[in-house]
Amino acid sequence: MAATIIHGGAVLLKDGLKAGWGVALKDGLIAAVGPNESLAVDGGDTVIEATDQIILPGFINGHNHMYNVFSRGISTDAVVTEFSSFLDDFWWPYIENRITPELAEVTARWASVEMIDSGVTTFFDILEAPNAIPGALEAEAKVIREAGLRGILTFEACERMNEENARLGLEENADFIRNHKDDPMVKGAMSIHTLFTCSKEYVQKARAMARELGAKFHMHLSESVFEPNWTQEHYGKQPICIYDELDCMDSDVLASQVVQINQEEIGILARAGASAVTMPLSNCEVGGGIAPVTDLLDAGVKVGIGTDGYINNFFEVMRGAFLIHKAHRQDPQVMGARQVYRMATDMGAQALGMENTGCIAPGMLADVITVSMNDTPTPINEKNIYDQLILYRNPADVKNVFVGGKQLKKDGVITTLDVDKARAEMRQACAEFWKFK
Repeated sequence: MAATIIHGGAVLLKDGLKAGWGVALKDGLIAAVGPNESLAVDGGDTVIEATDQIILPGFINGHNHMYNVFSRGISTDAVVTEFSSFLDDFWWPYIENRITPELAEVTARWASVEMIDSGVTTFFDILEAPNAIPGALEAEAKVIREAGLRGILTFEACERMNEENARLGLEENADFIRNHKDDPMVKGAMSIHTLFTCSKEYVQKARAMARELGAKFHMHLSESVFEPNWTQEHYGKQPICIYDELDCMDSDVLASQVVQINQEEIGILARAGASAVTMPLSNCEVGGGIAPVTDLLDAGVKVGIGTDGYINNFFEVMRGAFLIHKAHRQDPQVMGARQVYRMATDMGAQALGMENTGCIAPGMLADVITVSMNDTPTPINEKNIYDQLILYRNPADVKNVFVGGKQLKKDGVITTLDVDKARAEMRQACAEFWKFK
């Protein structure tokens, strides 16, 4: 099979920036990394001259809701006053309960456009659409294969609707996990909502299914004070303490949000080897607070970064992570740009249980991007590379995107999806969707 050789202006490795280096991609993997002149070119190979660009691993979006596009700009009569009001008065009746498999497909296509544009190559998505099952995850998977992205898709199972829907939610996940066990691009996971929408027995059942299937177990966790206040009132304990008591905390757990958690809970996550994902911008939008990410990292918890489907410009989300914690802690030294970069690449991949992506090295998946480096007003060098990337680059600067060696974006143009058509479909679907009052 022919290889793709990318001659770069530099490659960003774990041990620093290597000027004048490039990569060779072959058979879905990174075959070689080194000085441009050292990369052998055989007949039939494709050579890409990107000597004005930096070669990076693709970004990892650790938590997304592709269907969330529908909420952008929607005008409702609902007045959101706090987190439970956000769910009860707006999110559930206006958005979640009205998503169909067809709408999940439309939103997945546009969300894929935004992810590719931002240099995201792998993502973890949670579909919250109780009236779209069974079959909604397969509708999304069809689009993800079309887009060429690497995705983990899951359905948010819970008991808030009725007993039958709760059962269908678990089955939607289990069937998808089984059907995509050997799929290199799209896989499944077991996801539940929260302890205030899932009984202890339901949580244990979901956890047992995840273990039996060898899949990640995901939950939304303490996105605001509402859940810990609710569990204290009903169970007398903090949420993570309850999960631990139910034998649900281990290295296969992926906890999203983790905004209102205390030091005892952080210790449990660390001892269990569980991972977390933070959504710095969407947590602000719902008034949830600021997650203790620096404490989680200090405790050794692997933490990824997610968009929540709220703002899918991944550079903006990384900037949010970089800035918010400095202001919150009143300490400009916390959450450095290199730390944020790691959360968006190798640490983010590890949080999802993926050890074969998130960095540039031979044998890793050929999930790489190139980012323009010569049009900045100040030079990019080995000392400022992380600050320049996190603070001053944007999706327009992502010139090429490869997933498994397949090119999804070429010279700044997405190649696997018809962007204009996807936008038109999305706008039409939204126009119809927003008629609901």
